[in-house]
Amino acid sequence: MPANLTPQYLEADRRFKEARTTEEKLAALEEMMAVIPKHKGTEHLRGDLRRRYAKLKAEAEQARHHRGGFSVSVDRAGAGQVVLAGPPNAGKSALVAHLTKAQTEVGEYPFTTRRSVAGMMPFINIQIQLVDLPAVSDTFMEPWVPSLVRPADLVLLLADLGSSSVLEDLERVLRILEESKLTLVSPTDAGPPAVGWARKWTILVANKTDLPGADEALKVLRSVYESRLPISAVSAQTGQGFEPLRRAIYDGLRIIRVYSKPPGKDPSMRSPVVLPLGSTVVEMAGAIHKDFAQQLKYARVWGSSKFDGQRVQRDYVVREGDVIELHI
Repeated sequence: MPANLTPQYLEADRRFKEARTTEEKLAALEEMMAVIPKHKGTEHLRGDLRRRYAKLKAEAEQARHHRGGFSVSVDRAGAGQVVLAGPPNAGKSALVAHLTKAQTEVGEYPFTTRRSVAGMMPFINIQIQLVDLPAVSDTFMEPWVPSLVRPADLVLLLADLGSSSVLEDLERVLRILEESKLTLVSPTDAGPPAVGWARKWTILVANKTDLPGADEALKVLRSVYESRLPISAVSAQTGQGFEPLRRAIYDGLRIIRVYSKPPGKDPSMRSPVVLPLGSTVVEMAGAIHKDFAQQLKYARVWGSSKFDGQRVQRDYVVREGDVIELHI
């Protein structure tokens, strides 16, 4: 069976071959694994990509230990990976620290954060990974920052409501990321990226609502960006807006939680199966165990079905909160 590789895959492969750093190679491999067609003709190639990625990751980790430094790559964890990007002093580190309890570097001076710091944000019964990144700036920026934005599931674009140049700051961040072929778009934007580009789902987080003049700055921000990106207003100092932000992050990841019910037993409501929005019963089965997808005969659904325990076929699209009983 032919592989039928897409232009997006071929472009990522070109970037891998031209990459000079391990971080650039890892970022290219991650994109290749994300966009490669999933069928029998690409089975060996997908396996080769996973092996190359694991080998590079191990080499990078070994090099880090030898030089006593830190790794700029971040291992994915939880239900989704969310990176925070923004200008200097926008409050990224303080926000991650409050939402995840991670030990970030918080300071009153620009460019406090010099490395990525990850923490886990609880949301009901799942954990979502937040990654604090160094500032995006044309004054000084760690060169590897865009390579960590590219594989993320969601971007929180931080705006400083206390800055007199908040609009100019944001436009500068967007321009710098676009120079690395990264476009920030609304999570409801389903358009395909141009060849070589990545379209990253983004929430614009207006921080520092506790400061004088923040209300007026927020109005200006909404007038310019509300048609382009969803906006969530918060204060990393007081905690104002945290709960709506948690919900916005979950919704922005475009994921759902469903629950597995063994036949004849009660479901475990503490351990959901997290799936992309629009997933089917057979995809839910495969997320539990790869063999289940092949062996699945039918399922019974409580929740979105017409009646509780309705028998459904493999292509039934599951919804948030469904309880699913798989019959193998």
